[in-house]
Amino acid sequence: MLDPQISEWISQIIRWVHVITAIAWIGSSFYFIHLDLSLKKREGLAEGVGGEAWQVHGGGFYNMRKYLVAPPELPKELTWFKWESYSTWISGFFLLVWVYYLHADLYTIDPTVRALELWQAPAIGIGGLALSWLVYEGLCRSPLGRNGLLLGVVLFAYILVAAYAFTQVFNGRAAFLHTGAMIATWMSASVFFVIIPNQKKVVATLLAGQTPDPKLGKEAKLRSTHNNYLTLPVIFLMLSNHYPLAWSSAYSVGIVGLIVIAGAVIRHFFNSQHAGKGSPWWTWALAALCILAAIWLSIIGKPGNANLAQAPSAATSEIVTASFDEAVLAIQSRCSMCHAVEPVWDGITIAPKGVRLDTPEEIERHREMIRVQSVLTHAMPPNNITEMTLDERRAVATWLAAQDTATR
Repeated sequence: MLDPQISEWISQIIRWVHVITAIAWIGSSFYFIHLDLSLKKREGLAEGVGGEAWQVHGGGFYNMRKYLVAPPELPKELTWFKWESYSTWISGFFLLVWVYYLHADLYTIDPTVRALELWQAPAIGIGGLALSWLVYEGLCRSPLGRNGLLLGVVLFAYILVAAYAFTQVFNGRAAFLHTGAMIATWMSASVFFVIIPNQKKVVATLLAGQTPDPKLGKEAKLRSTHNNYLTLPVIFLMLSNHYPLAWSSAYSVGIVGLIVIAGAVIRHFFNSQHAGKGSPWWTWALAALCILAAIWLSIIGKPGNANLAQAPSAATSEIVTASFDEAVLAIQSRCSMCHAVEPVWDGITIAPKGVRLDTPEEIERHREMIRVQSVLTHAMPPNNITEMTLDERRAVATWLAAQDTATR
């Protein structure tokens, strides 16, 4: 057994590396999309140059040119943009294993959804990611690949189907995370299996004194475009594990779909601006509507315990005190084994996120967090591992309702 303190540090370091590499990958991806769309065709450009752009940064001027296929002569030095993608996926995969598979009983398996064995969670998760890549690759190489809009619609539908499938085997948190990991796998695998290999084929053809096939560039451009439009939804899904109102909803799949649309249209706005095609402000209106719809779905689809208690019309101190005593008993019996000065739950040495719930004062202090995590949603206890009953959640809801009435 690894020391829990060392385990916690390993988790944080892996997450740190993942965030750093993701910033590098997203930054370079967004930059090259911007560069590609901002290139202008001007007189006097060398043969084969599709456009150029002048840029200024850090006190220097840069003249960027793009060859439609490849330059007549290959330069001695080339900078390959690939390790950002590979490092992001590899670190993300290790984080997935470390958090969601090695601690599957806490973060992945919910017996009320599917009573999985500990080994089944990683088998389903990894198998699902691999299968999704094969499906994605097959769709891109099929005749659909020649119709970008139709392919996009089919991929959108596939994302929803996959998200639903994940909700049928994992808890909501893990389902959202695996949906994001699935899309991220498409993105990184496209770099590894299509974009970089195609570029290497172009280089090899040039070294052989032959003319590269333009189709190789078009295939790579299609995958790069997909990566561009999917980046923002992936970021949301990866961050969602901290926000249970989204993934705990009965309509979580619909929320996934709305977030994918919102992220894609926001990228379309910036792509249009970069290309000099104007500013389609309607995209922000559509994105806002999608976000509002997602919030609405999270509210109407919450577990249902938020309305278990009706606030008294005129709360008295006796009512508040009595309900608080019941809530304290419920919280201390189901939550304080982890959220305490000295946690007694195996593998936890410090109260998660520094939140203590072992005294009435600390419970009162964190009442809004308790409302979100245990009343508005069932995020805590994780997977209801301590078997918090409906009556205990009702006691907490009653206290919060009485407290709200008393403070009005």
